[in-house]
Amino acid sequence: MSDQLPLTPRQRQDLSTIAAMIVPASDEYKVPGADDPEIQADMLATLGRDTKQVAAALDHLARLAGMPLADLEPAARDGVVQQFRISGGVAAATLVRVVLQCYYRDDRVLRSLGLELRAPFPKGHVLPDGDWSLLDPVKARGGSLRRTP
Repeated sequence: MSDQLPLTPRQRQDLSTIAAMIVPASDEYKVPGADDPEIQADMLATLGRDTKQVAAALDHLARLAGMPLADLEPAARDGVVQQFRISGGVAAATLVRVVLQCYYRDDRVLRSLGLELRAPFPKGHVLPDGDWSLLDPVKARGGSLRRTP
């Protein structure tokens, strides 16, 4: 790995490739894909504790493809991704989460969803009331944490 970036150039190229497959650009909604350079830069800048899992997922994808995923013909990528969904485990789930969280905090995407460009707090977002009785089994279990004096 380089001193500056958390992933190798090959891994970064594969991250962009798989991100575009997870969330492609849409002309209809006027939003970029998750392979957009700004979104990719956000992913790399905020990987933090997820770096090891994302790198493992990208390496697993490359092993399944027999080469870097980005070098594989687009038609063959779908089969590799199907295998990856089955065998990727926690690393695959982490990769997908990272792509989605960075995509859905991009201003262009938020604007397309009609959301105000601001942090969720301190104003918060109003959610409709749900069925609070779903928590009854949890409440019935009682506390499992040690009480402080």
